[in-house]
This record gives sequence, structure tokens and C-alpha cells, in this order.
Amino acid sequence: MNALYVRASQALVAILLLGLVGCNEAEQTEQALEPVAFHADDECHVCGMVIADFPGPKGQAVEKGGVRKFCSTAEMLGWWLQPENRVLNAKLYVHDMGGSSWDQPDDEYLIDATSAYYVAGTGLKGAMGAVLATFAEEAAAQKLAAEQGGRVLRFEEIDQSVLQQSSGMHQDMSDHNAHAGH
Repeated sequence: MNALYVRASQALVAILLLGLVGCNEAEQTEQALEPVAFHADDECHVCGMVIADFPGPKGQAVEKGGVRKFCSTAEMLGWWLQPENRVLNAKLYVHDMGGSSWDQPDDEYLIDATSAYYVAGTGLKGAMGAVLATFAEEAAAQKLAAEQGGRVLRFEEIDQSVLQQSSGMHQDMSDHNAHAGH
């Protein structure tokens, strides 16, 4: 009888320990994935360019395993639209240009990219490819679109065709090459 009691006690302890480990894993999975600061030597995950060399809002994808940083919101969205990346448990962030300067966006104004308002088709300068201005408030996005031209979009409306049609795509690549040191 004692042997049976000892085995049952050991099994109960093992079950309790597994339960505690399971709770801890669930807690870690639910941890908030917060944005991180950009640094002067950060390189774009897509093109490898130094992020700080370009004006305009930047993007980042924060996962449990690390952070991918992008020289523009369009670079981040182009990366995100790839099927293999859409399944990642990443939280996307962009700069809110309603509270930040275009030339040097302030990391204090990083916002959830899925709730941002995007202005595509302006003449504003940014990194290579499409230039998408990002805002937390729709009114600020509408104001920029009225002043600079362009149209306001939501996260769900952005696809590869938007990224290719945006006026930033027609930007002279010599601007980019000058930044790249070519």
C-alpha cells in the first residue's frame, strides 16, 4: 500500500509541475511585444541600407525571438505581405507622423501598424520604393493627403499593387544610390 501511495504522490507532483510550467508558457506567450528604439547603425531587414540615412516613417516587426527593422513603412509592408511572413506571430509598428518630424521620426511615436492610417501617392521623399506616410489619427492623414496629394488607406487595403503604384516608386533611384554610396 505504501508503494502505491508513493507512486500516486509522485504522479500528482509531476502533474502539478507540468501545470505550472504550462501556465508559465501561456504567460510568456501573452507578453506584450513592445516597439524598440531605432539606432544610428540599424540596417533595414529587406535592403540592408542604414535606416537612419532616410527620412520618413520607419517600420518594425517585433516577435518573441527578436526585432526586424525597416527603412520605411513600405519596406516593412512589402516584407509582411510575403506569405511566409504573414504566419509569424509578429507585432508591426510604424511612426506616427502626426507627432514626429519627417526628417527624423521620433521613436516615442511608434504606433500599431494595423491601426494606422496610411497616405500613399504623395511627393514626399523617403527610402527606396513607395513612400507611405503613417498616422494614428485619420484627420492628420486626411490633412496630409489634401496638402500633398495622395489617398488615405487602412492597413487592410495595402497590397503589392499599392506599393508599386505609389509615387515614391517613381522616385529617381539616383537619390537612393547617393545614400548607398554608389
